[in-house]
Amino acid sequence: MTPTAPARRLRLGLPRRVFSQVLLMQVAIAAGVAVLATGLFLAPLGEQLDDQAMRRALAIAQTTAQQPGIAEDLRATEPTPDGPVQREAERIRRATGAEYVVVLDRRGVRWSHTDPERIGGPVSTDPGEALAGHEVMEIDEGTLGRSARGKVPLRNADGEVVGAVSVGIAYDSVRARLIHAIPGLLAYAGGALAVGALAAWLISRRVQRQTRDLAFSDIAALLAEREAMLHGIREGVVALDRTGRVRLLNDEAQRLLGIGEEAVGSSPDEALGRGRTADVLAGRVGGTDLLTVRGHRVLVANRMPTDDGGAVATLRDRTELDQLGRELDSTRGLIDALRAQDHEHANRMHTLLGLLELEMYDDAVEFVGEVVGEHRATSEQVTEKIRDPLLAALLVGKATVAAERGAALRMSERTSLPDRLVDPRGLVTVVGNLVDNALDAVAGTPDARVEVELRAEGRTAVLVVRDTGPGVPPERRELIFTEGWSTKEPPGHRERGIGLPLVRRLAHRHGGSARVGEAPGGGAEFTVVLPEALAEPDARAALAGAQVRPTDPEEAR
Repeated sequence: MTPTAPARRLRLGLPRRVFSQVLLMQVAIAAGVAVLATGLFLAPLGEQLDDQAMRRALAIAQTTAQQPGIAEDLRATEPTPDGPVQREAERIRRATGAEYVVVLDRRGVRWSHTDPERIGGPVSTDPGEALAGHEVMEIDEGTLGRSARGKVPLRNADGEVVGAVSVGIAYDSVRARLIHAIPGLLAYAGGALAVGALAAWLISRRVQRQTRDLAFSDIAALLAEREAMLHGIREGVVALDRTGRVRLLNDEAQRLLGIGEEAVGSSPDEALGRGRTADVLAGRVGGTDLLTVRGHRVLVANRMPTDDGGAVATLRDRTELDQLGRELDSTRGLIDALRAQDHEHANRMHTLLGLLELEMYDDAVEFVGEVVGEHRATSEQVTEKIRDPLLAALLVGKATVAAERGAALRMSERTSLPDRLVDPRGLVTVVGNLVDNALDAVAGTPDARVEVELRAEGRTAVLVVRDTGPGVPPERRELIFTEGWSTKEPPGHRERGIGLPLVRRLAHRHGGSARVGEAPGGGAEFTVVLPEALAEPDARAALAGAQVRPTDPEEAR
């Protein structure tokens, strides 16, 4: 036997789609408003029709009471079906369309009635208020049924009350007028409901397009996933609205940009200050994988417009990768220099071997002395002028790389830098970038030279790097400090246009400056001023004295 499929339950309740729920709720609201408005209009309409009927009855009664002959006939004749009072009352009733016109004396005896048999009998309701001289309007039950009544006193020529006039308007006519007005009201209410339903449908269609026809549960799930994704990914995300103001920042973006939640609602210029990073986020700089520097971080930014006129920018931290790329470049340069030195050393060893085999011992000694003296002169020249070991080692290595590339790296006669640097690694970054750029500039030029000048002016360190390259045109002297701008082809592992912006950013962080000009003999001259880069001599000496000195002779050596 084949199993039977389970019966599907009939699900009752609200539809799941946002479009359907919004449409249903808005139609229900429009229908409720239409019903409420119709009810609120009908309630006072019935009271208004009652009031109109009573006032009409009172006006007919007042007109009847003003007839001069009725009061005289009431005193001079008897209440009979063919009497003058009955005839006048019936004439007025037919002329005005009233249900009845009853004239009575002070005893409450009828002198007129639509039913002649009731003439001469007492009235069914109390006429005391009208006989007391007051006018009365009311809805009441009488011998002819429910009616709107008006009662007024009947006075003679002397103004004395001799009776009363009671006029009734059939209440069925009032109800008929009310019922007659209901179809018109319902038509207006139906029209209003149709317009409201159409407006609700149009609004729901717009909501459907904006929500991609999702259910409320789907939207809630998407919002939860969005929050988890934005705050969990390791890329910075900055969302901007159509006016260019920040409307969302995830945790990584706050960390990379160094700003907080207070930046939401402000423009990139207000949150970050004028600069390339703000230009990239605001869309004033186009392209993909745009490089920018924020603080000490190298960032790669991409910006994508959204359908609502805003944009979303993503930020990636390339600081470590860029540093690794620079270290790789330096390592490759050192490897090339060592390879060249290996070939040069082999050639020298072959020359020395030949001199020894030829028993030219004096020439061999002289040859070895020249080779050793050349390298020793370079190292001594650097270490005598640069007391900081990191900078000295860097410049010795750069001199070797420069020699391999056919250039000469020299130290200026004014160079003198004591071992009192507050941030040696920062100055190593500045010197390394400027020397590398200078070596790139003089590559392939005749008599290629790079001169480095490092001097201390109090606690300020001044760095000058000159080269004999083509120089920097005046119109590009500020442009070369822009992130991502470079005239050189980028290597495969990293981007160009980062070194000089980092140099200027580091100088500005120390309250200094970085600029470029023209060297005296042609070429470029970069000058970096770093205030407070050196410690006080006393503080440095105290720091050195506080260090533990080695007692082992071998360790000391």
